[in-house]
Amino acid sequence: MCGIIGIVGKSAVSDRLVDGLKRMEYRGYDSAGVCTVFDGQLIRRRAEGKLANLVNVLQTDDAAGNIGIAHTRWATHGAPTTSNAHPHATGEVALVHNGIIENFKQLRDELTARGRTFESETDTEVVAHLVSEQVEAGHAPADAVKAVLPRLRGAFALAIAFRQFPDFLIGARLGSPLVVGYGDGETYLGSDALALAPLTQQIAYLEEGDWVIVTRDGAQIFDKDNASVTREITTSGVSAAQIEKGNYRHYMQKEIFEQPTVVAQTLSSYIRPLEQTVALPQMDFDLAGVKRITIVACGTSFYAGMVAKYWFETFARIPVDIDVASEFRYRDPVLEEGGLALFISQSGETADTLAALRHCKENGQTIAVVVNVPTSSMAREADLLLPTHAGPEIGVASTKAFTCQLAVLAALAAHLALVKGKLSAEEESEIVRHLIEAPAALNAALAHDDDIAAMAHLIAPARDVLYLGRGPDYPLAMEGALKLKEISYIHAEGYASGEMKHGPIALIDEAVPVIVLAPSGPLFEKTVSNMQEVRARGGKIVLISDAEGIAEAGEGCLATIEMPSVHPLIAPLVYAVPVQLLAYHVACAKGTDVDQPRNLAKSVTVE
Repeated sequence: MCGIIGIVGKSAVSDRLVDGLKRMEYRGYDSAGVCTVFDGQLIRRRAEGKLANLVNVLQTDDAAGNIGIAHTRWATHGAPTTSNAHPHATGEVALVHNGIIENFKQLRDELTARGRTFESETDTEVVAHLVSEQVEAGHAPADAVKAVLPRLRGAFALAIAFRQFPDFLIGARLGSPLVVGYGDGETYLGSDALALAPLTQQIAYLEEGDWVIVTRDGAQIFDKDNASVTREITTSGVSAAQIEKGNYRHYMQKEIFEQPTVVAQTLSSYIRPLEQTVALPQMDFDLAGVKRITIVACGTSFYAGMVAKYWFETFARIPVDIDVASEFRYRDPVLEEGGLALFISQSGETADTLAALRHCKENGQTIAVVVNVPTSSMAREADLLLPTHAGPEIGVASTKAFTCQLAVLAALAAHLALVKGKLSAEEESEIVRHLIEAPAALNAALAHDDDIAAMAHLIAPARDVLYLGRGPDYPLAMEGALKLKEISYIHAEGYASGEMKHGPIALIDEAVPVIVLAPSGPLFEKTVSNMQEVRARGGKIVLISDAEGIAEAGEGCLATIEMPSVHPLIAPLVYAVPVQLLAYHVACAKGTDVDQPRNLAKSVTVE
């Protein structure tokens, strides 16, 4: 979702603001802009489309000044045009905004009735006018912001500059993250630590309802009741090197190939290899007393949760419900006493998932979160924090975050089974041994990258592609379809193999490739039967299986992709690799924007 950066600096900030926006391109955007304060003026430059367009504008019409704000916008209210791009400004105030102002129409009507004129279709511009009205009436900027914030309903992170006050910015957050960065005679605002990585490692995370006055000497933070507060300054640990592509063509490609390393890093936090046991973080509740698990997530994280449902029910024999976060609260779910609500999110800031977390907390559920950002809102509100260690994920289509989520969930399933008395110490040791094997198996899967690239041209011309799988491979089929949709723009759907004959088989003809995920094992024969149903109707099959499976069922396929033979527990991690690589190489063959696919954002911070 949209990105914010603000600098109160000692030297010119325009180029550094643009550099900060470049570090946030991964969030997804369709327009960008900067505004500086210089010589009693607000100097604003904006452009629709990619950041290169804004750079071109600045090359011919620079924005001077040592203080400024900048923004990449992902359109919500209003088309992605220059007039709708941030920063939005009046004669006195300029601001950038992540999130959504739900009551903007009511506020806009009030402002229009008072003679205010709007130049955009956005919800954000009403905030600029509300603050400007206060300043024009003679109120100090801090008092103006204090008066306006309670009037805003929705979610927002704001950075505000003032024409007459070139020595400070004001920031605020409610439901959308914002961090303060501390430098040497400079202070910064940003959507996340990545935005500020080359500028400073010293950051403080604003809490819900906080607002802040940022000067060159530091920051004065206030809570939602306007009381002065202190927020802990931490070292972010994020370096600029972590967000570079290196020798890879795309961030997504780099992140796919990082999976053996980051899965190993993640597992090292959850297993004790010498003792052959699983070790979870300390918790203040009895995991053995959990009666039911409710999993809530969105997108790729939801599919990780679907795999976990198989694991939790198979190994720990705990009943599991799973919902997409955007639907969860609105069906008024029954939440039993003694339940564990498990939330999965790469960013830890996904608006729907965060709202669902708070709903569960209000209804007495114990909260566990699997997140890649241990300082995120979800992480801070959890009873049990289960961090992944994927590192920054820049590609919009999630890859390494997904496999790290699976690694954590597998460890959690094993530990739940143990404390529930469904797993012996010997069986726990066996599971740990298989988890330890996962990074090597991921490496073996990646070794087939060239084979997958060579057959991508067979899939690239298709308008429709189907993915099939049984058991935990069913969520993998849906994840594979999602990846292909996201970055190649080919329509794709994932189905449980046995459901083909209940409707989707009507779609099969010689123009529809069917990707089948079928490791050898107890479900293999049934999946092969479904393959025969597809083949009988002219469907072209790509079989992803191990050597045994390909030997048995690979004849007559359009293509085969061989995976290492692995234990069923870690098969979802391993089989994630070929579906990621297939989507990646098909997208490359089609020439689409792999890292920043159209219409998508990395972190969805509005409902």
